[in-house]
Amino acid sequence: MPDQPEPPAAPEQTEQSDQPTQPAEQETPATPERSLHQQNVLDLLETLAVKGRAPKTGYSRSQFGQRWKDIDRNGCDQRNDVLARDLTNVEAPKGCKVLSGDLDDPYTGQLIHFVRGQKTSQAVQIDHVVALADAWQKGAQQLTPERREQFANDPLNLLAVDGPSNMQKGAGDAATWLPANKSFRCTYVSIQVRVKAEYQLWVTQAEKEAIQRELGRC
Repeated sequence: MPDQPEPPAAPEQTEQSDQPTQPAEQETPATPERSLHQQNVLDLLETLAVKGRAPKTGYSRSQFGQRWKDIDRNGCDQRNDVLARDLTNVEAPKGCKVLSGDLDDPYTGQLIHFVRGQKTSQAVQIDHVVALADAWQKGAQQLTPERREQFANDPLNLLAVDGPSNMQKGAGDAATWLPANKSFRCTYVSIQVRVKAEYQLWVTQAEKEAIQRELGRC
């Protein structure tokens, strides 16, 4: 475990509206490469069930097993694995524990210098792209405890991001929150679709429509 206390996990909150907080933008023509990717994700989106949100009853972080488990058994926990993957100029002199590095933040487009410490670590947080609370209300209740733990530690669903943006997102889905960095939105919703397909989670109708809109702008 790290010597310095880790920042508290970002709270996952129930969404407040059915519309993204960001203003709409004009669609841009897709390149052939992007069109292929877009169609693949759209096809995968069509395999997801569309349902209403289940009650949040029984949800807690502990329902998703060990926090930052060494799921790939490489000797490093998932938090440090993601920091090492997503940051550049990484300093980890003792191996696993990342002490500093630079993040080209996908959510804001800003460069953030990360320094591990009680008062500084929270500047960069590890986001579950599909939030745990959102997953709980869209099928994860039916997963086995082992499968939920795998979901919570899956590198596909984890990103190092700007801490305040992660806090703002809470448990939002694509219908209620999108990254301020518009150039990353296509990648963001594509990851959500892939994760939900992998773990057989569903989407709401508003969420599906929001994803379709963003994929139409890829």
